[in-house]
Amino acid sequence: MKYIDEFNDPDLARRLLDEIRATATRPWALMEVCGGQTHSIIRHGIDQLLPEQVELIHGPGCPVCVTPLEVIDKALEIASRPEVIFCSFGDMLRVPGTGRDLFRVKGEGGDVRVVYSPLDALELARRHPDREVVFFAIGFETTAPANAMAVHQARRLGLGNFSLLVSHVRVPPAVEAIMTAPACRVQGFLAAGHVCSVMGMAEYPTSPSGSRCRWW
Repeated sequence: MKYIDEFNDPDLARRLLDEIRATATRPWALMEVCGGQTHSIIRHGIDQLLPEQVELIHGPGCPVCVTPLEVIDKALEIASRPEVIFCSFGDMLRVPGTGRDLFRVKGEGGDVRVVYSPLDALELARRHPDREVVFFAIGFETTAPANAMAVHQARRLGLGNFSLLVSHVRVPPAVEAIMTAPACRVQGFLAAGHVCSVMGMAEYPTSPSGSRCRWW
C-alpha cells in the first residue's frame, strides 16, 4: 500500500541510518515538537538506533498534555451538569483534573460522549434541542479551522444550544520561548508536519542572533 509500506521498509531504514551516521560528524541536540513524533520515536526505537552524536530532546508535546489543569477542571464541572451533553475527542477522557477525569464523570452519570469531529457534536445539538451540547475544543493550529467551521455552521443553522470550551495552543510561541531561553541547547527542530501543512512555515520564529537553531 503506497505511503504505508514505505514506512515499514527495513532496507530503507538502514540506508537512512547510514546517511545520518555519515552526516552527523559532530554532536547535535535536536528537539521534536509534537507528542505524536515522540510517541513514534519511542515506539519504534528510533532514539536507540540513532548515532551517539544525535541527541533527541522531547519538546512541548501534544495539546492533550499541555492543557492547563484549570481548563480540565472547568471541563469536568461543565460535563457534570445534567442539562449538558459534553463532547470530546477520546484522548481527553483520561486526562486527570483535580481528583477525577472525564471517565469518572461519565461513570457518575454525566453525559460524556466521544466524537471524531466537532461536526459530530454539532449534529448532536441539532438532534437534542433541549440539551446544551458543549464540545471540548483542544488542539494545535490543525484543529482550529474545523472548530471555527462548527461555530459557523451552528450560527447558520440557528442552533443556540451549541458551544465550545476552547483550549487551543499554538506551536510558534512555544518554540520561540525555547529558542530564547538562556539555557537552550537545542540546535535544530523537527517541526510538526501536520501543523506546517495547515499554516506553512511563515509564522515560525527565525533563529535569534547568535542562535544555531535550524528547522527540518
